[in-house]
Amino acid sequence: MNKLETSSGSLRAFHQWSNGKPLVAGFEVVKPGIDGCYLLFIDWHRNDNYYLVIYSHNKSTTLAEIQKIIDEDSQAKLFWKYNPLKRDGKNDQRKAYFKQSFGSLTIEVPIPFAINGVERFVEQLFELCQRRLKADRIVEVFDFD
Repeated sequence: MNKLETSSGSLRAFHQWSNGKPLVAGFEVVKPGIDGCYLLFIDWHRNDNYYLVIYSHNKSTTLAEIQKIIDEDSQAKLFWKYNPLKRDGKNDQRKAYFKQSFGSLTIEVPIPFAINGVERFVEQLFELCQRRLKADRIVEVFDFD
């Protein structure tokens, strides 16, 4: 995991959607055998509401935008819901696949309170992104028409 360099608390020359926005921190995360990603803790809409935004390693798109935190049994968790917004009319099939394959449209990722929990946290974020990508692409694998 490598921390990204910032200029005056924001990124420059990263991606048009994130350049210049207030940033707490950004990290490049590389995992052997799969594509890496970037984790940005950023004021995504410039309204003092910070998100964890996960970018693909090639920076072409976001893989997840997580803004909701829930507190359950004294454990803070990131809360994310699969909600595809593709314009091909097949989002219901994507959601059905996601729910059938993974049990729910939502994923909760516990926020670590100690350094020894960071690796598991990052692994769960990778898993979230892999599930999202798999569900997004399911219409390319099966013919739903």
